[in-house]
Amino acid sequence: MDSVEKGAATSVSSPRGRPSRGRPPKLQRNSRGGQGRGVEKPPHLAALILARGGSKGIPLKNIKHLAGVPLIGWVLRAALDSGVFQSVWVSTDHDEIENVAKQFGAQVHRRSSEASKDSSTSLDAIIEFLNYHNEVDIVGNIQATSPCLHPTDLQKVAEMIREEGYDSVFSVVRRHQFRWGEIQKGVREMTEPLNLNPAKRPRRQDWDGELYENGSFYFAKRHLIEMGYLQGGKMAYYEMRAEHSVDIDVDIDWPIAEQRVLRFGYFGKEKLKEIKLFVCNIDGCLTNGHIYVSGDQKEIISYDVKDAIGISLLKKSGIEVRLISERACSKQTLSSLKLDCKMEVSVPDKLAVVDEWRKEMGLCWKEVAYLGNEVSDEECLKKVGLSGVPADACAAAQKAVGYICKSNGGRGALREFAEHVFLLMEKVINSCQK
Repeated sequence: MDSVEKGAATSVSSPRGRPSRGRPPKLQRNSRGGQGRGVEKPPHLAALILARGGSKGIPLKNIKHLAGVPLIGWVLRAALDSGVFQSVWVSTDHDEIENVAKQFGAQVHRRSSEASKDSSTSLDAIIEFLNYHNEVDIVGNIQATSPCLHPTDLQKVAEMIREEGYDSVFSVVRRHQFRWGEIQKGVREMTEPLNLNPAKRPRRQDWDGELYENGSFYFAKRHLIEMGYLQGGKMAYYEMRAEHSVDIDVDIDWPIAEQRVLRFGYFGKEKLKEIKLFVCNIDGCLTNGHIYVSGDQKEIISYDVKDAIGISLLKKSGIEVRLISERACSKQTLSSLKLDCKMEVSVPDKLAVVDEWRKEMGLCWKEVAYLGNEVSDEECLKKVGLSGVPADACAAAQKAVGYICKSNGGRGALREFAEHVFLLMEKVINSCQK
């Protein structure tokens, strides 16, 4: 269960011109409340994810795929599913980031060049956003590089702001790290402990540790931001679970982050179910889509042995594997692959066939996984519990899925998606055992 520790203290738009530093707009009143008395509208809480295109470390890092999902997609999913925001925005200066943001259901604030410089701060971009959105009273600035954020964290912080009256709330994580004073090079001095007595080093279980900002989010009311602060007024921290505190910018590399996300990330409102049926489109998924014709007019196709192993592993784990194609593939050629899978070819309506297979096995859609790559696969991809496409799938198919492989069709995509299924099934089993 998430723990919340609070420490209080007092203390598509197109940008034009400079941000206003005036007073925040007054709340409108709704006079439709009972017996003619005015009813104050709740303050408008907007989620704002800053996603500049010019990342110095990893080019277009904010939309690079992490565990099959654009990096920014993980926090957008959490923000939208939390249900606490009146609006969810991405502030960007880049067309590709804008397209991904809209694909996930966010609105886009087109950031000015002045707020997109290497020297520009997050506060600059947030103030610019507020200058063109007078309806916003509170900003939840969520970091795009925190892919293990969960909706429950955002729901609790929104309650702290709205119900408990805090002006600003920021995220922290607890760490058990001993700190020592830094000594400048060339200076002959002894270092000193900063948070421990070396003669009485505490065991981890005997020490509460310390709280560090993890940068996952900063919530603040308009009047604070317009004064140049993200933290101030009646202020509190929100302690996130350590396993949810992942920052791609700072303390973790991409492969390790992928493993953390697959284990601790948020995958949507509906609970994952154990996969019982795995369906793969033949052309462009099992194969690379190339067809060779011999001198005697026989069809020749190629596939990757890794994908054949992937099918074998799926079957050994008790998952039924079936192949499908809208093309009139040669069943003789496919049989020669010795994959021992039921298959249907010349299929004009793939959704109808998969639905028939599902009903035949007594499954719900959440128990079906589908690997497709074409427009004809789109409806199946949207319907199933787990959906994936190869890296070279068409744009329409990519927009419909939850996982985009690093591998191309016929070049290991099936095996990669199978591994993804296994990881998520482990997550399902672990959740059932709790």
